Amino acid sequence: MQNIEIIMLYCLKQLNGERTIYSIYHLLNGKKSSQTIQDAHLFSLKNYFRILEPLTRDSFDIVFKRLLDKNWVEPIGDQIYRLSSSGLVNLQKFPPPKYINGWKYHHISTVVWERLSLLTQVTSNLTFQETRYIPIQKNKEVHRWLKRVLKEYPLPREAWGNTLFTELVDCFNEEKDINPSVLVFRLTGYQQIGLTSLQSSKKLAMDPINYHLEFLNILHFIIHMIESDTGRYKLLSTLLADLMEHSILTLSARKTWELLNQGFTIEQISANRNLKNSTIEDHLVEFALNIKEFSIDPYVEKDIQEKVMQISRQGATRQLKLIRNKLPTASYFKIRLVLAKNGDQS
Repeated sequence: MQNIEIIMLYCLKQLNGERTIYSIYHLLNGKKSSQTIQDAHLFSLKNYFRILEPLTRDSFDIVFKRLLDKNWVEPIGDQIYRLSSSGLVNLQKFPPPKYINGWKYHHISTVVWERLSLLTQVTSNLTFQETRYIPIQKNKEVHRWLKRVLKEYPLPREAWGNTLFTELVDCFNEEKDINPSVLVFRLTGYQQIGLTSLQSSKKLAMDPINYHLEFLNILHFIIHMIESDTGRYKLLSTLLADLMEHSILTLSARKTWELLNQGFTIEQISANRNLKNSTIEDHLVEFALNIKEFSIDPYVEKDIQEKVMQISRQGATRQLKLIRNKLPTASYFKIRLVLAKNGDQS
């Protein structure tokens, strides 16, 4: 089975017939809508948020058709599917990639890779005392980052190559279920040009989408290992310098957060920013999803919160319409806030 098929089966299992198949497409693409962001949390699918941004709808349909042709999924409504018994068996046999964490790492994945590839190239050429070569990365911010590291890192430059190699090998040895070649083939060094993503996938006889997911899995594994023990990976830990501080809130939501903390109401923020009330409400749902200290009590009465969670648990549902039908006194906004704040408990 390919990783994309496994991930789609897992997503269908988690959605439990409460969303259409294309909610998975929007999740993988990382659509910046309140619905997709909330679904990622409510259905415990955050790991797969924005892990396949370039995926086209046609490509998604081709993969999904394979699942249908293999009888791993079955329709239960208009564009709504669930796992068949054979689909469930296959999912149990082949779990999703272990380290992919789109929600946590999607905003830094590209930068970490650019930093790692440039660091590898530079340290390799330093080892062989080569000074004439074309940098593999063109991003000027990445160049500035490496200059800072070269200036500040307390290690003789001639020792960098051996240190980087030792830390990478040590890291890869911690996980036997990954294939380091997926990433290593793309690294550029002394008199050695790394392969492109497409060249690597062909060399490894992998489908390009499957290769991308495997590459992401390894990259996120490295980030995870560095985060877990920065003291152990002192040189590799420079890759994450100043990156993990970035907020996962959208830029627009951050502006709303600032105004909210100044005591402005939803209506006042809406007027101040010339946005609809519903947009500001979407931002509050983002806060409920991402900020632990954010309280929904000023926006939803305690008894409403309890009733929403009770209905959600009893009916094993996260569908807003079904909950509102049973609790018409609660607005959709209030129901969304409650589910966002307590989604993991429903």
